Amino acid sequence: MQSLLLRFTASTSRLIPVMSILVLVLVSIATSVNLTGCGSHSAQTAAMLPAPALPPPIAAAEPVLLFDGTGTTSSDVSAVKAVLNTLGVGYITADSNQLNAMNEQQLGGYKLLIVPGGNSITIGQSLSAATTAAIRGAVQQYGVHYLGICAGAFFGGYSVYNGVDLTGGVSFDFYADENKGIHVEPVEISFATSSPLDVYWQDGPELSGWGQIVAKYPDSTPAIVEGQSGTGFVIFTGIHLEAPASWRGRMTFTTPVSADLAYAGDVIEAALNASALPHF
Repeated sequence: MQSLLLRFTASTSRLIPVMSILVLVLVSIATSVNLTGCGSHSAQTAAMLPAPALPPPIAAAEPVLLFDGTGTTSSDVSAVKAVLNTLGVGYITADSNQLNAMNEQQLGGYKLLIVPGGNSITIGQSLSAATTAAIRGAVQQYGVHYLGICAGAFFGGYSVYNGVDLTGGVSFDFYADENKGIHVEPVEISFATSSPLDVYWQDGPELSGWGQIVAKYPDSTPAIVEGQSGTGFVIFTGIHLEAPASWRGRMTFTTPVSADLAYAGDVIEAALNASALPHF
């Protein structure tokens, strides 16, 4: 009996190292299974899955959507319409309620969204956060182009007043003459490859920090910029190239209104066709 017990004890002692190794292997396997995260096969597989495809855009009847809602000035809406008519470019207007009712897919059916001058704070506050997100998505995901004129440029950048933020967090400030108490004046803008133009300015932004500089104010800050926002092409202008002769009043301009209007047409066509203007 004693010898049998000794043989059992000896056999058991030989099994203990083998069992220990088996336990360590099982623990290692369990640990590798549980630690699925950064760098794991499961995470890599998930990262490789294609993004869901966007639904097709809803085709619009005309290529341009012109915003004429709360916060825009009717005179600037009319001025933009006049240039579009001269170009023979079709457009549809949308007020704040109509724009709020549109989703990203509907906006994605247009080639160009134009937001004219007015009050950028009022424009932003007249629209829902979902609407500005839909505009951003339409530009960046569906490739809709955007032209922001004066207030439309403020609104197109980053703003705590429900701006669209096509600029990745870049916001715009007023052109320096605003701080001198000047609100309306002719300003001479310069270009990289052509002669200067004397244009109408009214409480508009200077556009530092984003895009390529197309035109500069007299203090060399950007007056017109252009660039990509996702798959969409964007132009911001701090001045009113589209201003008709009636806006000039008694102010003295060194270039005729026809020259400014012709360049306004160039800017709209560039925005419509995603065609870069000459820049510095």
